[in-house]
Amino acid sequence: MVEEVLAKKSKEYKNKVVQTCLLAGTILIENGSELNRVSDTIKRIAKNAGLDDLNAYVTITGIMISANDEAGAQIKEIENRNFNLRKIAAVNRLSRDYAAHKITIGRFYQLLKKINRFGLYYPYWLMLLSAGIMSGCISVVFNNDLRDFWITCIVGGLGWMIFNLIAKRVNASFVSEFMAAASIGAMAIFAVRIGLGHSVDNIIIGSVMPLVPGVQITNAFRDLISGNLISGPARGIEALICACALGFGVALSLIWLG
Repeated sequence: MVEEVLAKKSKEYKNKVVQTCLLAGTILIENGSELNRVSDTIKRIAKNAGLDDLNAYVTITGIMISANDEAGAQIKEIENRNFNLRKIAAVNRLSRDYAAHKITIGRFYQLLKKINRFGLYYPYWLMLLSAGIMSGCISVVFNNDLRDFWITCIVGGLGWMIFNLIAKRVNASFVSEFMAAASIGAMAIFAVRIGLGHSVDNIIIGSVMPLVPGVQITNAFRDLISGNLISGPARGIEALICACALGFGVALSLIWLG
């Protein structure tokens, strides 16, 4: 820590702080954090590092950070956005450790780079099972009828699996949402026709719920409330497109097969 204090005025140190803030902000945005938290985390890291003049411009598509004219400005484009609370919690934990002087800025940066290599917090089979059970429970709550519980669990789980398989190959969330919704509608109609289900509507409603962009909508409102008039509407439009893709996919299956 003594060496770090002596190096605080050096250009290399300031550049490392900017890189650390940039990487921390990128991880937070890519994994679904609201922008108010991203800006607060960046400012806290800079303050604990002794850079009170650091400025950050944060949007859901990019981050620009500058400490001063000596360190220059650095920009990072955000291309992929997902939801992983494990990575967000890891960034917050490292930020607190740095504030408590448990790690240096260099160690902080190296640990942040390892976060991107985190795997799934839960095994894939457990998430698939959870999506199926969630679908069945919502179907029961909506209709107060247990007859379609098990078939809704199966259809919802298969729809979630299709969504994930397509999302890994196509970098456009609305495409995977549309294909998964169309598949859910087709499976629901087929299940009712062969006698495994009783209500196409109830099966579809329960099965699409794991795909509804609820987190995006919540973050959009939180950004708007915090005064971010650029990223708030952008998140809202993104969520609206995903919701429309779900509706169009279900409508297509009902028109063609209903």
